[in-house]
Parts: sequence; structure tokens; C-alpha cells
Amino acid sequence: MFTHYSQTELKTRVADILQQNDKLHAGAIAEQLQVTEGEVVLSLPSELVVPLVGHLAQSIVEALPSWGVVTTIVHSMGSIFEVKAPFPKGKLARGYYNLIGKDGELHGHLRLDLVEYIALVSKPFMGQESYFIGFFAAKGECVFKVYLGRDKQRNLYPHQIEKFQQLKLLANQ
Repeated sequence: MFTHYSQTELKTRVADILQQNDKLHAGAIAEQLQVTEGEVVLSLPSELVVPLVGHLAQSIVEALPSWGVVTTIVHSMGSIFEVKAPFPKGKLARGYYNLIGKDGELHGHLRLDLVEYIALVSKPFMGQESYFIGFFAAKGECVFKVYLGRDKQRNLYPHQIEKFQQLKLLANQ
């Protein structure tokens, strides 16, 4: 089912596809190339993505509750689940990072130990500036994504963009 490309070849193919249609999201490109979404995200042009090591996952999810309303997305078997709410606080217990959301917020149990890498993606989506933090497993499967939130006029929250930019500094550490 999946195709194997060298890293250089995959970067070239992703760039070619984006040149033809820059509106495509990573999942659609992954389907077209028969690779994982994570492989595509890591092959995006460097101005669109900053990769981080997976062991930063817990510190990032611990910071997210202070950001305000975000959109958390989980893909499962072709279905997409979205929660637009503040990212919940959590705590480690029994091998999971347990999300303790209030009513209307996300609840769940994250296996952060399976997050191999994180991608900070700044790529327009549906004609609008867009930013997301993608958490990926070793083979490139997307564990979940957190998109920056928008106000009622569909504008991104400036303080979230600033916090997102600050996360990029972790790549140099």
C-alpha cells in the first residue's frame, strides 16, 4: 500500500505537487503519493515546517491550555474528529497523559511516548493563513494535530501565533 521514496525524491515530489496546487493539505498529498502524512509534512519546503523531537510532546501539551481556544483534530479510518475549545490540562498516570477537560472540551488519554516527532507547520489552508502542531508516530502516522484558533471574524489569535513562533526556537536547542 505504501510507496518508498528516498528523502530527496519525496521532497522533490511534494514540491512538484505543491507547485501545481499549493492548496492541497498534507493528507491529500500523502494519499496521492501513497506515503504517510508525517512523511509528507517532513518533506514540505523548509519555510513551511519546523521539525521538533518527540520528547518535547509533554512540555508542548502542558503549555497548550494557556493558549485559549484551539482546534484539535484526530483522523481515524478516513473520519475526522474536531474539537474547538481550549486544550485541556492533563497529568501522567498509568502510561498515559490523561486529558482532564471540562464539559465541552476534549477528554482522552494520550500515549506521548509514541510521539516520535512534532512538526510546526505554517501553510495556508483553504485560502487562509494557517498554523498547526502535528504530533507523529515513528512511521509517520499522525497521532493528532492542534490548529491555532480563530476569532468570530476568522482571524487567527495574534498571541497564539507568537507562542507558535516561540516553539520554533526549540528546534535550535
